Amino acid sequence: MENFNMSRNTTFYALGLSYKKADATIRGKFSLDAKAQSILLVQAEAEGIESLIVTSTCNRTEIYGFANHPYELIKLLCENSKGSVQEFQEVAYIYKNQEAVNHMFRVGTGLDSQILGDFEIISQIKNAFNQSKSYGLVNTFMERLVNSVIQASKKIKTDTEISSGATSVSFASVQYIIKNVEDIANKNILLFGTGKIGRNTCENLVKHTKHEQITLINRTKDKAEKLAEKLNLVVKDYADLQLELQKADVVVVATGAQNPTIDKAILNLKKPLLILDLSIPKNVNENVTEIEGVTLIHMDHLSQMTDETLENRKRHIPAAEAIIEEIKEEFSLWTKGRKFAPTINALKAKLNDIKNSELDFQSKKIANFNEEQAEIISNRIIQKITTHFANHLKDENTMVDESIEWIEKVFKIEALVSK
Repeated sequence: MENFNMSRNTTFYALGLSYKKADATIRGKFSLDAKAQSILLVQAEAEGIESLIVTSTCNRTEIYGFANHPYELIKLLCENSKGSVQEFQEVAYIYKNQEAVNHMFRVGTGLDSQILGDFEIISQIKNAFNQSKSYGLVNTFMERLVNSVIQASKKIKTDTEISSGATSVSFASVQYIIKNVEDIANKNILLFGTGKIGRNTCENLVKHTKHEQITLINRTKDKAEKLAEKLNLVVKDYADLQLELQKADVVVVATGAQNPTIDKAILNLKKPLLILDLSIPKNVNENVTEIEGVTLIHMDHLSQMTDETLENRKRHIPAAEAIIEEIKEEFSLWTKGRKFAPTINALKAKLNDIKNSELDFQSKKIANFNEEQAEIISNRIIQKITTHFANHLKDENTMVDESIEWIEKVFKIEALVSK
């Protein structure tokens, strides 16, 4: 397998955990809010990590970066989240070099999303990249890789129908409400949290239920007011949460809080209540189910719902994978060229040293020695030799690392590798 250790002493890794093996509770332990991500990046810089990006969404928390050993990155994650190394080992994945590159392409293009074709993750990768760049934690390799993944994501979205049709966690939550709540038009719905998922859910509720009995609550009231104004809905103060919970028939929770904000202590119910928790970490305590009439549905349950839209999307996977392979091949050619270019330059310099030494010797030994003509011929020979080596290194069947090592050993050269 080809190595991407551009600095010769580190390896490129992708590691983390996702919905595939980690349930919402475990994902919540390893989730990183904006503050935790910033602290992690500062720590990474202090510990000498040359390049790293970190993403934390509802469905996954991941680190892509260079390290001598993956534990350096695992340590950063565990020290800045509530998760332990043991818990990480039970549910996590670790990829390196080409497998790590492959993973980022699949994640960034929606093929690894909990709901196939959900492209929200690419904006998370962009944000993570920009944040790392502001800390000086992006090398040329990482920049080229992220840009290639963004390019693949755009092309798949444009050239295939893998993201066609409305399907997302917010859409699935609305479908669940419609299917499971009778007479929805006359029910009271409370939406707690107006982040991206909350906004999307609210818009879907208005669109698909043609429902105006929706109340919004958000810790920051002005955010809720902006959404309410757009959709002509009612906004209540955060202080009114307990009162509004008593009035509601359906509650959708989509906050960014790190600890549960709703538990059975604040519920004083006189009628059945459906609660949908779309938050990671979970924002509704499991103890609410101890109250008779309360039904609690988590994001993972909603994400497992399949419908005709998702089945249609699956037909476009081969086309999406073909686009990924095309752009990945371009990236692979770039990494090969970037890897062996310093060696070819060092080889050319070595041959030029030999040439200059020999021309100097011959000019003193041979009468009427034509140094100008010898210079032209020698330069052409050097160019042909280095071109042969470069073509060998470009060949897809060439083991680049071994070949570079052999060239440097034979010609006694040491290439300077830029980051």
